[in-house]
Parts: sequence; structure tokens; C-alpha cells
Amino acid sequence: MHEIICPHCGKAFKIDEAGYADILKQVRDSDFEKQLHERLELAEQEKRNAVELAQAKITSELQQAASAKDAELQELKARLDAAEVAHKLAVTEALGAVEKERDTLANELDQAKLEKQAAIALAEAQATANLQKSLSDKEGEIKELKAKLDAGDVARQLAVADALKVIEKERDALASDLVQAQRDKQAESALAEARLASELQKIAAAREAEIQELKSKLDASNLAQKIAVTEAVSAVEKERDELKSGLQRKELEKDLAEKSLKERYEVQIKDREHEIERLRDMKARLSTKMVGETLELHCETEFNRIRATAFPRAYFEKDNDARSGSKGDYIFRDLDEDGIEIVSIMFEMKNESDETATKKRNEDFLRELDKDRTEKGCEYAVLVSLLEPESELYNTGIVDVFHRYPKMYVIRPQFFIPIITLLRNAAMKSLAYKSELALVKAQNIDITNFESKLEAFKTGFERNYDLASRQFTKAIEEIDKSIDHLQKTKDALLSTDRNLRLANNKAQDVTIKKLTHGNPTMKARFSELKKFEDGDDE
Repeated sequence: MHEIICPHCGKAFKIDEAGYADILKQVRDSDFEKQLHERLELAEQEKRNAVELAQAKITSELQQAASAKDAELQELKARLDAAEVAHKLAVTEALGAVEKERDTLANELDQAKLEKQAAIALAEAQATANLQKSLSDKEGEIKELKAKLDAGDVARQLAVADALKVIEKERDALASDLVQAQRDKQAESALAEARLASELQKIAAAREAEIQELKSKLDASNLAQKIAVTEAVSAVEKERDELKSGLQRKELEKDLAEKSLKERYEVQIKDREHEIERLRDMKARLSTKMVGETLELHCETEFNRIRATAFPRAYFEKDNDARSGSKGDYIFRDLDEDGIEIVSIMFEMKNESDETATKKRNEDFLRELDKDRTEKGCEYAVLVSLLEPESELYNTGIVDVFHRYPKMYVIRPQFFIPIITLLRNAAMKSLAYKSELALVKAQNIDITNFESKLEAFKTGFERNYDLASRQFTKAIEEIDKSIDHLQKTKDALLSTDRNLRLANNKAQDVTIKKLTHGNPTMKARFSELKKFEDGDDE
């Protein structure tokens, strides 16, 4: 019975367990509905805040993108204007340099013509002076020969005449050579002038072609710049249009997302309401034993879900051995490839319904769990508990209770797989030491077995030796007895042989004569028999 004080009148009244549980259930249901309503309003407010924040963020981002694109467009236009001015200056400079180079080449051409004419005039003057000198030399020789000719005889005159003819012939040849040299000089001068004019024309044509090419390149560059500006402006305008359409699309997506989010939250709220009703109905129908079995089934399902991948050689079964009066819920053992035990854990699962009148505490089950762990030879003990749901100690995670019982933990169901993994990984580090310890134990067992076998062999051999020694002594005694018996038998046989010999001697001494001595009847009979035998022989 529970005593309750009315908050209005202040009177106390008593109700039974069922009434108290009903009132408690009503209070919890109203609190739960109130908290659920508050949380739904809070979730709706958070959703609205998130949507508004997303809208503001998207609008700010789109504005920033549009301003960035406008700034980029202005920058591109300024760059295009600067590039056009730079190109005009470059063309002007290039044309000035080409015109200057053309004037320089024209001046050089005129200077070359003047130098060529001066060189030709100098060469003609030198050739004329050389010919004149040669003619003057020849004329002096002719005069000298004429003087000698006037002073000599007829022969000498003839020789002089011949020499004069030769000299005149040479003079004529020299004169023709001079004329030919003048003609060749004029031809070479004309040819040089023609070549120089041709080269100058070629250079001028090349410069003109280069100027035309630069002009065409300048025109092409201006056209390319105009096209590039047009394309950049069109690209920027296109991107601006895309940003506008993207902004509109984002706004549409935002509206759709709001509707979808609203619908999803409504569906989730409905699903949660159905789940709450289902859980209420299930909790109302579950007994205490069924609640505990539900937690055990949950843990077993969680383990079997990862058994094949994480624990292929592990043993995880219910503890059905209650010979000591109590048993745990599950035993976990994991072995390596050599069959050496890595880790062993005794599990106890505890749960209770919300309507349970007497609430249990986790500490109420630790002593029994430690006892079951010791009896079943497990290294660790773990209590998987849903008791004390309001405790901050047990709700924070894995709680060790080493100060009460060694190698014991208390966990919530969500830490069931992590505690197995942690303990197994920690045990894997000491597996090498366990293997060495198992090897040493096996060696000690082998040595102990060898020593025990040796002792058993020595004991058996000693026993068999004693038995064989006693049997041997008994056999010697029996042999001695047999020897004595045989000696007596021998003596008896020797005595019998002596008696038989005496009897034989006595038998040999027996004759018909001795037998019939003093017996006339037998003597007569033997006489008749002898006569009869003699008659038959005849």
C-alpha cells in the first residue's frame, strides 16, 4: 500500500500497487507527451532557423558571386583597353623602327653608290696613269732604239726595225688591252651597280613585306582582341545568366527542400508516435523474464551478426551449467590457430520494465557474477545492464569495478561489441606471453610425465624384480626338492634294478630238474612230454 497526499485538500489516502502504478503511468504519459511536444516544437524551430540560415547563406553566396563576376568583368574590360593601347603603341613603335631602318638603308644605299662611283673613278684614273706610264716608257725605249738605230750599221738597223715592229706590236696589244680593260671595268661597274640595285630592291621588298606582315598581324591581333573581348563579355553575360537561373533554381530547390523536410519530419513524427505506441504496448505486455530475454537476444544477435568476420574461432553460447547452484547468461571464449585461449568473458544481462515496483541496482549482481566467473574459469566478467537508467556513471560508457572485483566491467548494451573487441585486442598483445607460458607448461608437463613414467617404470621394475626373485628362489627350492625327490627316485630305481637283477639271476638259475626235484608227479609228466616231442620229431 502507498500513502498519497492530495495537493488540493492536503488529506492523505492509501492506494494499492495497481492504482499507484496506474497513477504513475498517467504522470509519466503526460510528462512524456509534454516533453515530446516541447521537443517537436524545438525541432520545428531548429528546422525553420536552419532553413532561414541556408536561405541567407545561399543569397549571400550568390550576391558575392555576382559581385565577383561584375568585378572580374570590369577588370577584363580594363585589361582589354590597356592591351589595345599597348598594341597601338607597339605598332607605332614598330612602324617608326621600320621606317627609320628603311631610311637608314636608303642612306646606306646612296652612300654605297657614291663610294662605288668614287672607287670606279679611282680605278679608271689608276688604269689610265698606268697605261700612260707604260706608253711613256715604251716611247722612251723607241726613241732610245731609234737613236741606237741611227748610230749602228745596216744590220743593226734591221734589228732595230724588227725590234721596233715587236715593240709597236706590243704597244698596239697594250692599247687594245687598255681599251678592253676599260670596257671590262665599265661592265663590272654596271654589273656591280645592277647587283647593288637588285639587293637594295630585295631588302626594300623584304622590309615592305615585313611591314605588311606586321600590319596584318596588328590587324589580326586587333581582330582577335575584339573577338576575345566579345567572347569574354558573352561568357560573363552567360555566366551571369546562369547565376541568375542558378539562383532561381536554388530558390526552387530550397522551397522543395523545405517541403520535403517538412514532409519527412511529419513522417518521422508519425513513425515515432507509432513506435512509441508499439513500445508502450510491448512494455505493457512484457514480463520481467521476457524483458531480460529481450536484452539477451539483442546481444546474441549483435554478436552473431559479426561472428563470421570478426570472431571466426570464438565460442559464444549460453551458460547452461548450473551444478554449483547458479549460472551466468553467456560465456565468450576466443582461441588462436594453435588452440591457445586468447580471452574468456562471463556475461550477465540485466534489464527490468519501467513498471517494476522494486528497482534493482547493478551492485546487487556483481558478487554472483564474480562467483560464476570463478567457477567457470573465465578471465573477465561483464555485466550488460539497463538498470539505473538515470545514473550518469553508467551512462557515460564502460565502467570498471576493479575496486570491488578484479577484471569486472559494467556496460550498456551499445558497448557490448566494443568491450569484446577491446578485451580481445588487449589479450592479443599478451598472446605471445601466453603461448610461451603454455609452451613452458607443456614442457613442465612433459618433464613431469617423464619423471612420473620413470618412477612408475622403476617401481614396476622393482616389483617385478621382487616377484621374479621370489619365484626364482621358490623355483630353486622346488628344483632342490625335485632333486631330492629324483635322488630318492633314483635310489628306488637303482634298488629296483638290483632286485630285478637278483630276480633275473634267480630266474636264470631255475631248471626243470630243480623244479621237479622232490616232485615225482611233475617229473613223470615232463618225462612223458619229452618222449612225445621226440616221437613227433621222428
